[in-house]
Amino acid sequence: MGLRRPEPSHDVDIVVADADAPAAATTLADAGFLIERPPEDWLLKAHNGEWVVDVLHRVNGEPVGPADLDDAEERVVLAISMPVLPPTTVFTQKLRALTEHHCNFADLIPAARAVREQLDWDHIEKATDDNDFAAAFLMLAGRLGLRG
Repeated sequence: MGLRRPEPSHDVDIVVADADAPAAATTLADAGFLIERPPEDWLLKAHNGEWVVDVLHRVNGEPVGPADLDDAEERVVLAISMPVLPPTTVFTQKLRALTEHHCNFADLIPAARAVREQLDWDHIEKATDDNDFAAAFLMLAGRLGLRG
């Protein structure tokens, strides 16, 4: 069976070390993207026609450091080889971001279903045990048969 992937979205998220965010903005601007710096201090947005690139340099309130990117695995995405964070890391970050103001499981359920065999559910549970919204999602994922 081939590698399952989550449903595509309308933008691309790139995670860079906090110190590399200015260089990422310059590189994207040089490639013809319009750079937007939203009020949130954890990302910048790059627009080029139909393409939107979110460059995240802080995740869940913490600056991204070079060590945070060490677990990235080389993958082919849309015919381009690039480092990609492991599904467990990405999913943990998504669950840690859940709050009473942002708690939409509708996007998380299909993503979990697509990569469920690649997720270390025990690690995710331990890494998110201080977030009640993540705990609720993990309970739901178990009841839906998504957890291995």
